[in-house]
This record gives sequence, structure tokens and C-alpha cells, in this order.
Amino acid sequence: MAIRLAVLTGDVIDSRRIDDARRLRRVLDAVLTRLADRHDGAYQRYRGDGFQLALGRADAALDAAMALRAALIANSEADRRWDARLAIAVGRDRWRPGHDLASADGPVFVASGQALDTLAEGDAHLSLNLTDGPIEPCQTLLLRYLDALVDGWSPYAAEIVGLRLEHDETQQALAQRLGIRQPSVHKRLRAARWPLVADTLTHFRERLAREDSTP
Repeated sequence: MAIRLAVLTGDVIDSRRIDDARRLRRVLDAVLTRLADRHDGAYQRYRGDGFQLALGRADAALDAAMALRAALIANSEADRRWDARLAIAVGRDRWRPGHDLASADGPVFVASGQALDTLAEGDAHLSLNLTDGPIEPCQTLLLRYLDALVDGWSPYAAEIVGLRLEHDETQQALAQRLGIRQPSVHKRLRAARWPLVADTLTHFRERLAREDSTP
């Protein structure tokens, strides 16, 4: 029986110019492992800078995408920004969490891979496709808006967004995690445009959850 999945296929932008490739791989493995554990999924990396993440919770697709990009940007080298192109596809597939991803070739996996090829030809770093229906024009516009917000993140802004996505805590609690003062957390969240990011993610989470409940 097919279940509704989200598949994120991505690659690190200009990875050949990154000096510390080992640290890049450690960062990728760490964030992909956390996301797979949290959202009932699995991941694989390939070609060094490429990766695929399948989530049993389709409604978490955009949250996972933001967490991935936040982790990369937050760990950027001093003279080179880290980021990734991410192509998301959502739809029904026979793959199950815990199964091998190497042989996964259902429509959702194919759609995600093909969308990444399309992203590589343009300036956008984020896309979303639904294999069982069209995405609405207003949501395509929201994706462009979200992508533009992420492009403006500093490493500090990305770090606080990553923490906020992982921990639903007060600013004071986040400040304690970082060893900084609460006003500094507030400033970083404001710089990341967190309220707008959070509302946009809530919109997509609810939209994908509604789709998931449709027979």
C-alpha cells in the first residue's frame, strides 16, 4: 500500500570550492540523521556533495528543507558561504521508512531528482512538486519568497533558525543554549525574519497535512 512521502533531493552549491570537505560531510550527516530520526525517514549521500532524504511525515517537508539549509549556512567557512539546492517532491509511494533508499525509484523519488536537475539550470535554490496534483500559483510565489529570505541569512541568523526549528523554546532558553543574552537572540531572529518564516512554514505544513488526509 502506498503512503504519502516527502522526498528532498539536494546538492551543495559550489562544493568543489569548499576547503574543508570533511567538515562539510560531518555537518551534512549530522543534520540529515537528526531530520530522519525526527520525521520518520531515511537518507543517503552520494557523489560527496549530493544527498536524498525521504520523510514518512510529508507535512514536515519544508521544515526539513529549512533546517538543512540553516545547518549549512550556520557552518559556513569564513570566506565561503555554504548552501544547497533542494528539490522537494510530495506524493504517494510504496517505499517505507527503514527500507533501503538506493533502490527507491517510485514517482516521488523520480520527480524530486528531475526537479533538482531543473534547479541547477536557474538561480532558485528551492522547489516543491506534488506528484498527485498541481501546486497552486500562490504557493509557488511563497516558495520564491521563502527562498529569498534564506538567501539573506547570515551564519548567526541561520544558527538561531536551526535551533528554533529543533527546539520550541523561549528566547531565554535559546540564549542559554548559545551562551548569549536574550536580546541577542531576539536580534538574530529578527534578522532572519523568523516570524515570517515560521508563518510560511505553518502554511505549508497545514497544506501538506490536508493533502495527506485526502483519500
